[in-house]
Amino acid sequence: MRVAAIPSGVAIPGGQDLIVDLFGQFDANGHAAVGAKIPYIVRGERLRPAARAWDFAALSMAVVAADEGCPRTGSADGWTRQIELTVAVADSNFWAGQAADMARMLAFLTGDMWTLSFISGGHQPAPDKNAAWRPEDVVCLLSGGLDSLIGALDLVKKGKRPLFVSQVAKGDKRQQRVFAQTISPGSLHLQMNHNARMPHTSERSQRARSMGFFGFGALAATSLKAYEAGGRVPLVIPENGYISINVPLTPLRRGSLSTRTTHPHFLAMLQQVFNAAGLRIDIANPYQLKTKGEMLKGCLDQPRLKNLASYSTSCGRYARSGFRQCGRCVPCLVRRAAFGEWGGGDATPYRFDDLGKAGPKYRDFDDVRSAAVAVRTLNSNGIKGWVGGALNSVALAERSNLGAVAERGLREIERFLSAEGAL
Repeated sequence: MRVAAIPSGVAIPGGQDLIVDLFGQFDANGHAAVGAKIPYIVRGERLRPAARAWDFAALSMAVVAADEGCPRTGSADGWTRQIELTVAVADSNFWAGQAADMARMLAFLTGDMWTLSFISGGHQPAPDKNAAWRPEDVVCLLSGGLDSLIGALDLVKKGKRPLFVSQVAKGDKRQQRVFAQTISPGSLHLQMNHNARMPHTSERSQRARSMGFFGFGALAATSLKAYEAGGRVPLVIPENGYISINVPLTPLRRGSLSTRTTHPHFLAMLQQVFNAAGLRIDIANPYQLKTKGEMLKGCLDQPRLKNLASYSTSCGRYARSGFRQCGRCVPCLVRRAAFGEWGGGDATPYRFDDLGKAGPKYRDFDDVRSAAVAVRTLNSNGIKGWVGGALNSVALAERSNLGAVAERGLREIERFLSAEGAL
């Protein structure tokens, strides 16, 4: 599919299958739209993002829209799409030179074949004379999940003042606010959403959704006083190493069928894009070599963690479960296993709580069975037999350490499933 993401008023390139109004409102013109509220939030908070950060945010929004707007059902294998994306930016010559590298990055993230091209006319708001540089010294993802809660608590305990960035999902907005106000009430908390709207049914796989956060993060990081003074700003993505690596539980889940949102190879490629663009932003995941259970046990603010942990959201099927955590998907299994390791008490009301029950809704649910198969494979064939080629990339400098955290993470799941009577 050919997709063009352009602001209103920019000439539409010919031969497009989908037109996306970039930072525009969705209406009945047959176009898609994405990022409508972002310029208003930036202006309302009196932020001063760098020009290249605006261009990167435009690219991020365009990628999210293309991911949602191109159905996988039309592809030859039912998954891999060919997407030709044209994006309007302010500095089209520079971004054209990055197109090939970014296409490879997106291919790793989504499992598709991308071709990127850039035209002029991108969104570059006039400087706001009332804007002010923000005093925070680090930007931190605050998703409403357990890992980002721990990351925020640790940063504040270390004496940092984080600017929180949340990508709003239905059901998480209030939790994000409570966490931000409790952990660092003097910090700015940006709650942003790509607000992608399609003139047809959206593709549900949405493997590129993390690009939205990185776009928001770039806008926030380049608005800090520390950045304006010439310093480098950390962009912290707290994610346990087991989920970050996301080794497929079974051979049927290989490749991009397992999400790569914070995979170290993807983050390394994204860092190269930031560096090439002159954006002084350092992507950091301090928990790359820790399991979720190890994160809970190592959190520097145990009293607040015990008060807030059960209110966090980890479920991969949260909306489909009526905004109640299902308790049986892979993220829920990792969460419940981690609580068991921690021993701090889990008051989360899971929809499917007792996984020892027989039947397809509990012990025989696909994710539970797949986790059990992974445990048996690990016990029978060792870590290399389970991981297979998942960590073979030459870009992964710490393959042995990453393999070790994957094994420890699966061992946490093994102990949980055994206690549940689900092995």
